[in-house]
Amino acid sequence: MSIFGESKKITVIAGHYGCGKTNIAVNLALKLAAEGRAVSIVDLDIVNPHFRTADSEKLLQDSGVDTILPEFANTNVETPTLPVRFRSIFSKTSAEKTAIIDVGGDDAGAIVLGSYADDIIEAGYDMFFVYNKYRPSISNVTDAYEMMLAIERASRLKFSGIINNSNLGSETDADVVLSSIPNAKELSKLSGKPVTATTAFKKLDIGNTGTERFIYIDDVTKKLF
Repeated sequence: MSIFGESKKITVIAGHYGCGKTNIAVNLALKLAAEGRAVSIVDLDIVNPHFRTADSEKLLQDSGVDTILPEFANTNVETPTLPVRFRSIFSKTSAEKTAIIDVGGDDAGAIVLGSYADDIIEAGYDMFFVYNKYRPSISNVTDAYEMMLAIERASRLKFSGIINNSNLGSETDADVVLSSIPNAKELSKLSGKPVTATTAFKKLDIGNTGTERFIYIDDVTKKLF
């Protein structure tokens, strides 16, 4: 069981630049590994060099997570290439192993995913849209929905649900998280996809809000400032 429900063979994490995809992917991988699951995390973010799974490589490997990273990740090469071992996640000889794919931002980053859509569908997958109300380009729910559609077209895959990861980094408090819930619900209604969970950093105490499902995560990705 993952932090977002029963795990499929492949879990795809996608969304807008800076929405927190990598933090979600890393937290999920660490949680599965802590549960004793065999898990790989695949960094397919070959578009945006600033927030990448590669930056958490030591933490992941020390926790027993198999990291599959782009060639030349964290080097001076500006355009990393797909990891050589990427196709290993489809192996039927490792049926018990789960793979988490951290996709590059927007539909441009999802294009590479579309090349493997048939394999992903055959293996069995969930794809989650990471929503952050406080990212300017998707602060309007209609724009966020258009982003979802663009990623689906580019990846040739369908979203299973929405992860409301609305935050303002170190300035995030309980009100920042709670005020995003109506927007996430509006996006859910517009897209027809459920809000699988709302995330909050572990340092926060959201309290009991009734029907909302909160997942508490660590803030593990590198900071630019």
